[in-house]
Amino acid sequence: PGTLLPRLPSEPGMTLLTINIEKIGLKDAGQCIDPYITVSVKDLNGIDLTPVQDTPVALRKEDTYVHFNVDIEIQKHVEKLTKGAAIFFEFKHYKPKKRFTSTKCFAFMEMDEIKPGAIVIELYKKPTDFKRKKLQLLTKKPLYLHLHQTLHKE
Repeated sequence: PGTLLPRLPSEPGMTLLTINIEKIGLKDAGQCIDPYITVSVKDLNGIDLTPVQDTPVALRKEDTYVHFNVDIEIQKHVEKLTKGAAIFFEFKHYKPKKRFTSTKCFAFMEMDEIKPGAIVIELYKKPTDFKRKKLQLLTKKPLYLHLHQTLHKE
């Protein structure tokens, strides 16, 4: 993995969003093999609004956290994202026994959550529900994806 795209050119009056994926909290963080996160922006019907990006494999794992510290440049100006759009984060890891990469859980951020600074978002059980209809939290424990948002405006 690792298909990060550069920041779009700025446009007057338009806002670009950089999301730093800091870390994800998981009870079995240390056991995840080659974990990475797939980031996508979907409309209410689950249709991609921007190219899908994969982070590089996580920097390190410690205790109940997988650390990424990677910047994702959202490939659309915030003003051009449709109402009801959401940014999805799918946490994936390799399963040697099954020899494939599996989604462990996912999280998403809706348009009203786009604001500068730190944000923590809840983790949901797979399969990823891009239409956000049948959401089930991953666990009763408070486990989150930790992000930091930066808005760039001309």
